[in-house]
This record gives sequence, C-alpha cells and structure tokens, in this order.
Amino acid sequence: MKQDNGMESLKLVRQWAGRWRHGLRDLTAVLAVVPILAGVHTLAYWLRFDGVLGSNEWQAIGRNLPLLIVLKLCAFAWCGALRGWNRCVTFHDLMSITKASTAGSVLLALADYLSEPETQIARSVFLLDWSGTLFAIGAMRSWSRLWLERRGLPGGSDEVPVIIVGANDSGEALLRSIRRNRSLRYRVLGFITDNRASLNNCIDGVPVIGELQDTCELAARLAVTEILITAGELPGRRVRPLMEKARRIGVGVKVVPSHEQLLHGNIDVRPRCVSIEDLLHREPVRLNLSKLHAWLDDRVLMVTGSAGSIGSEICRQLLQFNPRRIVLVDRSENGQYFLERELLAAQTGIELQLCIADVGDTMRMSQLMREHRPQIVFHAAAYKHVPLMESHPGEAVKNTVFTTRLMADLAHQNGVESFVMISTDKAVNPTSVMGACKRAAELYVQALAEHSNCRFLTVRFGNVLDSAGSVVPIFRDQIQRGGPVTVTHPDMIRYFMTIPEASQLVIQAGAMGNGGEIFVLDMGEPVRIVDLARDMIRLSGLELGRDIEIEFTGIRPGEKLFEELHLSGERHLPTSHPKILVAESHATAYRSILTDVVALCESADGPRERIYDRLQQLIPQYRRQISPAASPDRLRAA
Repeated sequence: MKQDNGMESLKLVRQWAGRWRHGLRDLTAVLAVVPILAGVHTLAYWLRFDGVLGSNEWQAIGRNLPLLIVLKLCAFAWCGALRGWNRCVTFHDLMSITKASTAGSVLLALADYLSEPETQIARSVFLLDWSGTLFAIGAMRSWSRLWLERRGLPGGSDEVPVIIVGANDSGEALLRSIRRNRSLRYRVLGFITDNRASLNNCIDGVPVIGELQDTCELAARLAVTEILITAGELPGRRVRPLMEKARRIGVGVKVVPSHEQLLHGNIDVRPRCVSIEDLLHREPVRLNLSKLHAWLDDRVLMVTGSAGSIGSEICRQLLQFNPRRIVLVDRSENGQYFLERELLAAQTGIELQLCIADVGDTMRMSQLMREHRPQIVFHAAAYKHVPLMESHPGEAVKNTVFTTRLMADLAHQNGVESFVMISTDKAVNPTSVMGACKRAAELYVQALAEHSNCRFLTVRFGNVLDSAGSVVPIFRDQIQRGGPVTVTHPDMIRYFMTIPEASQLVIQAGAMGNGGEIFVLDMGEPVRIVDLARDMIRLSGLELGRDIEIEFTGIRPGEKLFEELHLSGERHLPTSHPKILVAESHATAYRSILTDVVALCESADGPRERIYDRLQQLIPQYRRQISPAASPDRLRAA
C-alpha cells in the first residue's frame, strides 16, 4: 500500500512539473512578445509623424499601450501563435502569426472606434502597426529555424560531404531532415536530377549540379563520400548501375526511408545501405482511387487466404478505402491472429470479421457466405510451392481447383457482385501440377462468367518478392549461415513484383472489366536468379568465391528455366491502366469444363497417373516435366 501511495505521489509530482514547464514556456513567450508589441506600436507613431514625437503623441502611446498589449496577447493566444516557440518556424506558423496580427489590429480598431474622438488613433498607425507586428514576430520566429539549420551550410570539417539524388519534394524534405538532425553529420553539396529542366536551379540554397548519368563523375570531382537516395525514388534498373559505378570509385550509396515508409512503420530515419528490394524496385503503382472508392466503399468484402503473403497485403491495402466490413478467411490460426492485431492497430474504424475456416470445407464456406453476404470476394487461397505440389498432386487439385470451383459456385449462388481470383504466370503453358491446377481454375472461372450475373475476373502475375518461402528469404538465410547459396540453374530467370505492388494491381484490376477477363500484370524486366544471388552476396558485404559460393543444384521437378507470358495464340491487349493488360482468350463451354473439373476433383485421392491424365485432358498445353538428377556445380568466378 505504501508503495502504491509513493508511486501515486511521484506521478502527481511529474504532472505538476510538466505543467510548470509548459507554464514557464508560455510565460517566456509572453515576456518576449510584450516588448516587441510595445516597440512596434511606438515605431508606428514615429514613422507616422516623420520621426518627431511631441508630448501629445507620447501621451497617446502611453494611453494606448496597455489596451493594445492585452488585446493582441488575447488574439495571439486564440490563434495559437504563442505555442511552439521552441520549434523551427513553418508556413503554418507564419499563417497563425498573420491571423493573430490581423485579429489584434481589428480588436484594437473596434476599441478605438468606441473611444472618444479626440483620443482616436490615426488610420496610418494601424497599418504600420499591423505590418510591423507581422514582420517583427515572424522574423523572431524565423531566427530559430535559421539557427537550427546553420549546420547545413558548408564549413564543418567533421561533416561527411554527400549529394542527394532527386531534385524534388523528397529531396528537399531529406535536406531539411539532415539540417535539423544533429546526429546526421552530413554536408549536402548538391542535388542530382533526372529532369534536365531542373539543372542550375537551387533548392534551399543547394544547387542542382547534374543529371543522373553524371552522378559518379560529379561525386569523384567533388570528393563526395556518399550518395543518398530516397527509398522508391528510382527503379531498381537505375539503382543497380549507379551502385556498381559508385563501388568502383569508392563512393557509398545509401537509401533513406520515404515519408510513406515512416508513416506506415517504425523505421529508423538514418540512411541505410542499398538492399535487394531497392535493386528490384520499379516505378510506383498509380491507382485510380476514385474508381476504387466507387467500387469498394460501403461494401462487404471477403478475402480468402487472408493470412498468406498476397491475401494479407490485399487486406492492408483495402484499409485505405471505406468498406463496410472485411471478412478474413484462412485456416492458419497464428496467421489470422497476428494479422488481426496488425489491422486493428491501424485504427481505421473498419469492421473486421476474422474467420478460421478451410476454404475447401463446403458446409463452412456456405455458412460464411450466408452469414456475411459479401459483395466482393478476393480469392487468394492456394498452394504455391511447385516442387511440393509435384510430390502431392492430389492436394494441389483440392486446394486450387476444388476450392476455386467451390468459391466461384457459392459466389454465383449468393449474389456476389464481383469475384477476383488470384492466378500465376505458371499457368501459362504449364509444366507443373501447380501451374496446371491454376490454369484449370482460370478456365472454370472464365466459363462460369458466361452464365452468371457475378463479375468473375482473374488476375495473373509472376513471383512475389520476399514472400514466405520465396527465393529472397532463402538466399538471405543461406548467406547468414555462410553459404553456399543454392541456385537451380545458371540460366534460370523469373519476373518479380513486390507484395504491395501485386496487391494494389490486383485490387485495381478487380475494378475493371465486365466479367470473364484474365488480366495480366506488367511484370517489367525478367531477373536472372544467379544475378539476384550475386547482388545479395555483394550487398551483404561479402565477396563471391572468397567468402561464399554459389552452388547450382539442378532444375527441380515442374520448374521452367523461364516463365512465359502468353499462351499459344493468346495476345495481351492494353487497358486503361498502364500496368494492367488483358489476355485475349475465349471461354471454354461451361458444360464441357464442368465435366472435366468434376472428374479432376474426383481423382484427387486416386493414383497420381490418373491425376496427370485428367490434367492433360483438361489442359492440352500441360507438359509434365521430370527433371534429371541434380548434379551440383560450384560457381567460383565473381
């Protein structure tokens, strides 16, 4: 009990001390403002009367000052212009000072109007007093910013000379952060731009000194130690050559978190080394937000596979809109638990319904459909690991083909407005069970669209960077353990998208089309997996062949050397979004596809050869690939 009383007393003391500090700070601001107000008013009289003040004028000043100070202090307090004097001034602060000065002058004019005619103030004095107050208080507040940013000017011998890539708002924000943060000992010598029209301009006194292709030459000429880039400012295809050139001349390249990253996570503002995500980064996705709001707002949304990499990111992206409810469906208890905690922490006020359910459970999914009556369904539940599905083809059929057929049928029967199925580029001319099952699911959804009021859409894309079990976290783990880094084949190439990019484009594609379309996301340039491994080794500060090795293990069952983008006879046509294409294809007759899909699902628990035969019958392009035995080969060259 005594300990509790002691803690309560300590808490009260701290509260009192905090209030006392705030009160002292406000009193200091008042004491600083009062002589300025008095001096400005006196100066206004002095200017009005050409520098000659007689006894009448001094009497008028003495008579007016107490009322003027009281009225203006009230106006400054009401407009909030007395707060934040320990911070550097911003445009918002200057606007508050302008409002306070104007309000104070208006109050003084009203009081003067009600006074005796012989004691009224000359009109020119009001104008001089208002402008002088605005200038004096603004200059006093601006001095704190000038003092705080004085370190950003050239001259510090212990400062690291740097240049900033990006002569834009992001670059300016980075410059301000460097100048204000005393722990960042940087001296910015110039900006690099990718817009020729910006050359020879200045940003906060720092010149724009060159274009992106000249970065390393300028860095060498100016004896720059580091080059700073805002995360997401440049696509990976432009970061990689910049990093390579900088490495050859001994200049470091560092990445600073963007404002979006700072807002969405607890990220250190200090510059960091270039990561593999920076090298694979592409131009940011531009969403048609008005169209998406019209489609998603006030709707009940359901996401299957919500605990997976894509499903969970779709849920995160949906929070920026205003749906009535989001129903999260997955059988992973832990995944659902942590996802719910994360989404609730965002405090968007959107109702979340977390459901533990197997998407292949007919009774359970029928119940959820009847209970929640979703208007839009994002179907992301599926297996994704190619070699594992080669070993368990029946499970691949159950969790990809059967679940898609079940969810599509339930959407049709329960009046769902839109159904978006997530597919993969492995469905194009498939050589794996996983790809063939995805293609079968595509065909069923496309055929059902011809006979339903529900708008059935399919979105097809490539590998997702850094998703669970994908190549990047595998390489990262192998590097941490000292290697070797295992690559299946030196000519293996893949298309990569970031998880947020894929999820955003899935949502955007879902708002497009009339039903039955297969949308294909623009996956950019393909990446050789061995180059990805080399980049990750180099970015980890290790040297290939000396510190760590790359080992070729042979192509695994079902894998291709490269993923194809087009089916035989299929064309990709542009849409209203530059990163979304539509595959020109014709739906198979529903009765025919239904018969084949039912037969395939019925064979899921039977012999493997029967499953392969059913897949071949349903997908003529399916060519089962049996890989030769792996013969490890070590790469020792850099």
